[in-house]
Amino acid sequence: MSHAAQILAALAVPIAGAFLIWATARRPVLQEAVSVVTAVALFGLVLSLAPAVAAGEAPRVALFDIVRGLPIAFALEPLGMLFALIASFLWIATTVYSIGYVRANDEGHRTRYYVCFAAALASAIGVAFAGNMFTLFLFYEALTLSTYPLVTHSGTEEARRAGRTYLGILLSTSIVLQLFAILWTWVEAGTLDFKMGGILAGAVSERTAAVLLVLYMFGIGKAALMPLHAWLPAAMVAPTPVSALLHAVAVVKAGVFTVLKVIVYIFGVDFLRTMAGSEWLIAVAAATIVIASLIALRQDDLKRRLAYSTVSQLSYVVLGGALATSAGVVGGAMHIATHAFGKITLFFCAGAIYTAAHKRLVSELDGIGYRMPVTMGAFAVGALGLIGLPPFAALWSKWYLVTGADDGSHIAVIAVLLGSSLLNALYFVPILVRAFFPATPMPVAAGRAEAPLPILAATLVAALGTAALFFYPQALLTLVEPLGAIP
Repeated sequence: MSHAAQILAALAVPIAGAFLIWATARRPVLQEAVSVVTAVALFGLVLSLAPAVAAGEAPRVALFDIVRGLPIAFALEPLGMLFALIASFLWIATTVYSIGYVRANDEGHRTRYYVCFAAALASAIGVAFAGNMFTLFLFYEALTLSTYPLVTHSGTEEARRAGRTYLGILLSTSIVLQLFAILWTWVEAGTLDFKMGGILAGAVSERTAAVLLVLYMFGIGKAALMPLHAWLPAAMVAPTPVSALLHAVAVVKAGVFTVLKVIVYIFGVDFLRTMAGSEWLIAVAAATIVIASLIALRQDDLKRRLAYSTVSQLSYVVLGGALATSAGVVGGAMHIATHAFGKITLFFCAGAIYTAAHKRLVSELDGIGYRMPVTMGAFAVGALGLIGLPPFAALWSKWYLVTGADDGSHIAVIAVLLGSSLLNALYFVPILVRAFFPATPMPVAAGRAEAPLPILAATLVAALGTAALFFYPQALLTLVEPLGAIP
């Protein structure tokens, strides 16, 4: 099979899977099997394309022109390959987890749930493989629409209100700001193709570029830069596997992925570094990191604490791109992967706690480590990983970010990065202390009560991934190092 055929197959597999999931609605066991097989098949296809990208190839396929010179096209490059690998692999874990969660919590509307999951992953792969900014925009919007039914899955008034916030912020930012920036770029540069070194240098004035930067960065609402972050904590009314999808697999990762794509392939890192009017992005990203962490400290609801942690951690990626240094870009790209594994582990644990112990609040978790030692052990791995402690993967992404800040002589940014790790510890470690060292010893009679096996297995896979990327960082560096090749 040619690379072009593999790209199209990777886009088609989750769509075909969605139809098969719908067709097997009356046979739940077969429906679950179809979901797992589809996820495995997608990851296999994406993985088969990785060696070509690692070897420096850039497979490309164009379908048709929207207008002359503006095709719907797909192309492989290192950053897109990284995002596709993360999304497709973690979809397997999330699908297995969903099977256990949906069964244990007797979730309704199962067919819609699994169909929307498949549609969301098809959209995420479209974002990852997009060959130009317009194609990326179309799949970016499809991702918003396909995940809306998941956010409102419970059908409660709270869920519907959260869904309105979700759609309102994400659609308005992308259509009013991002689409306008895309069209303006096309008029000025004559192309929307992704090109190493960017397409705006020499095509627009620095003043125009500065305005476009504002439009793009705030138009990519899924990156959750403050003050356009409210949709993310609001969406926590969704079932936990959906929260994991939003925070680790597809939605927010599509946001920060798009930010890096725009910085590396539309502006060009060298142009951004020398461009007047770009320093504000560093300040906004740094402020988001600190403010969201401070808000997370005050959250008693476990999922909301994790949500604000995500708002903070996403801006590490934005900050890496905004630094416009080789190490900064590499660190930002690496953090897409390291945060994905760490945060999905934490959300899986939150869902396991709710399923087995029916607890949602941090204040209710005293002694939970005695009842659920495996789950809380995995929570410790995810939490310590996101803090940036060895032997867990986020240490490497934070190391490159600090190095990138040092290369750009941004001493204040180094202080923010180090201080944010302390804040990470302040909102994660108390959870572990409550779990394993409660003020009142846990009665022995309480016994062990882990979540069902599919939930536990998926959680352990995610936790092991957090550790594995620490010991084998070259798996990430092989893909992301070319992004730091700044002239």
